[in-house]
Formats: sequence, structure tokens, C-alpha cells
Amino acid sequence: MKLPRDLSAVELEKALRKAFGYQFSRQVGSHRRLVTQIGGEHHLTIPNHNTIKPGTFRAIIGEVAAHHRISINQVLEKLT
Repeated sequence: MKLPRDLSAVELEKALRKAFGYQFSRQVGSHRRLVTQIGGEHHLTIPNHNTIKPGTFRAIIGEVAAHHRISINQVLEKLT
């Protein structure tokens, strides 16, 4: 599945909240920290940018996939 190239941090955070139960924890500078208790406690840091670079987005969804023990394609399907 092709990665989106125009996804903002706000849109990504909203999708992660809806699909995987992540909630805003704190912010330091331009980085937002999210946490979920589903499947055990997991912390995730995302940059608060208007457009997240594809490599950064890939790393973020890779962390989510590893924590929830699913594939990256399954994460992308849940986020859309």
C-alpha cells in the first residue's frame, strides 16, 4: 500500500486516536507525545508539522505495527 504524502500531524494523531486508542500525553517543542494502554503501555512521538515526511511516517507506523504485532499494511488499512 502506498504511503500518503500530504498527511499532517493533526490528521495522523486523530487517526491514531480513533484506530488504536492513542491519547495526547505532552508536548516538548514541536514534538507531541502520544500514549496508549491497548496491548500494554506504548509511547509514541510524532513531529507537529503541517506535512509529515514519508520516511518519518513510515517509522511511526512501523512502531505502531510492532507494538500491536500487526503488519504495516494492516496499520495503514486501520488508519484510512
